[in-house]
Amino acid sequence: MVTMPSRYGKLIGSIDAGTGSVRFLVFAAATSELLTYHKLDLETTTPKEGWVEQDAMVILRLAEQCIEKCVGYLVDLDIDPNDIVAIGITNQRETTILWDSKTGKPLYNAIVWSDVRTKGIVDEYSSRLKNTEFLRTICGLPISTYFSAVKINWLLNNVEEVQSAVKDNRCLFGTVDSWLVWNLTGGADGGLHITDVTNASRTLLMNLRSLSWDPHLLSLFSIPSQILPQIRSSSEIYAYLKAGPLEGVPISGILGDQQSALMGQSCLAPGQAKNTYGTGCFLLYNTGTAIVNSNHGLLTTVAYQLGPRAPITYALEGSIAVAGQAFKWLRDNLNLIGDLNEIESLVQNNISHSSSGDVVFVPAFSGLYAPYWKRDARSILCGLTDETSKADIVQAALEAVCFQTRDILEAMREDCGVALEKLLVDGGMTGNKYLMQLQADLTGVPVIRPLMAEATALGAAMAAGCAEGINAWDPAKTTPPCSDEFYPSIDDNERDMRYVKWKKGIKRSMGWDLATKKDAKNIEDLKSWQQLVQNVAVFTFVSFSLLIVARKLAS
Repeated sequence: MVTMPSRYGKLIGSIDAGTGSVRFLVFAAATSELLTYHKLDLETTTPKEGWVEQDAMVILRLAEQCIEKCVGYLVDLDIDPNDIVAIGITNQRETTILWDSKTGKPLYNAIVWSDVRTKGIVDEYSSRLKNTEFLRTICGLPISTYFSAVKINWLLNNVEEVQSAVKDNRCLFGTVDSWLVWNLTGGADGGLHITDVTNASRTLLMNLRSLSWDPHLLSLFSIPSQILPQIRSSSEIYAYLKAGPLEGVPISGILGDQQSALMGQSCLAPGQAKNTYGTGCFLLYNTGTAIVNSNHGLLTTVAYQLGPRAPITYALEGSIAVAGQAFKWLRDNLNLIGDLNEIESLVQNNISHSSSGDVVFVPAFSGLYAPYWKRDARSILCGLTDETSKADIVQAALEAVCFQTRDILEAMREDCGVALEKLLVDGGMTGNKYLMQLQADLTGVPVIRPLMAEATALGAAMAAGCAEGINAWDPAKTTPPCSDEFYPSIDDNERDMRYVKWKKGIKRSMGWDLATKKDAKNIEDLKSWQQLVQNVAVFTFVSFSLLIVARKLAS
């Protein structure tokens, strides 16, 4: 029987498990065309201040539901789902899951990358170690609440179920990619426990040079090696789906979401960079096979490794904790906006308002990430007058995204010695044309926005499609998608004056979370001193007055 070729050729599926949603997308390998997708929102909970959690079982269930929906959509489009020859996975990085290898159940909720419950652990290590910068020379990262190692350490020390599972040798650790692969390839019945080099490079535990778990770092953070997944390349046939409508299809690509966007934007040559605008903001700069150690607050990370024997590509990264999250806060906590889609029209209608440029908003809800790494910073809103409107505050939130990006670009220029000629962008917020023009204006760098906005999912599909044995995609020959371009429209003087105000706001945001018992004691000591001075003054005044009266009586 002769099989008729598909009109789209080989198809690649991509699971995109982000912070705010889980999606499954299907691409045509020959053209990079997105054929269909399904998206489901992912709920985040905050049981305590600074704690950010998600249900790992929900993440898995949403991925399975999205796959099932997309298969149905393909049938409706008269496309054979059997044309899907491989699946890639891209995911929110650093988010930490520990689960029971016997039951397949999570031992605790997933602790999300932005969670700051571990700041006490970070403070303890920072004070105990004479020099924490040595970590950068091994894994490329500073010690921070951001990364997985301190989250694992917290779970090991605070959750009895985890302690018991470790003792019984049934505890497994993974980032979201590991959790999905293990479950989709069999779970407790032979599921594959792996991660890829990009996700492993975000744990504070992987040696950047050997691409293996570093024994010194495991010892430092008291993490047993037996709970860790095997580290693999970003592109190879790992295993096959064990159930569902795509049973038997290989999983052959894994990339952390920001590295996946770098690939999806075809930033495959040294010196190319992209910025992803989502819950946070993440700028990656391809440094080729060179490990560039930053002296200006950036992270050194693995960009990708397209095969077990392929060379390793590295990157510098600037991570911004709060971008799109700021607008959800303005909507949900302050009720300043009703719908995120109204942001662009709101600020454009306010564009002539004289005070809008005076308002500065620093969204440091969980401290400041790159290039400052100040976990004691907190959000501030300054420059307000009685003329300030809600549109001015929304404008300031947009400018905060752009100024934080400029902070990263300045650091990259210092580290690499070369100014970026253009900035490739992707992510949900790039649909806002006003923001893209504002970004070009406030950085002085042209902004290039692909018309196909799914760069993150596309990157994972490319990694899966180019795996040996799949051979459906050649990333080097992938034509960059058509794009919109935004060029700076203000002069250097105005740009720099506005940046100076931003830097003032940054400075004032720092140190807000440093109040301690020692500080309180200092205040009490100051009050005691003030009381002493007051008592001495009263005593002196009374004594002097009595002396005068005595002299008069004597005369």
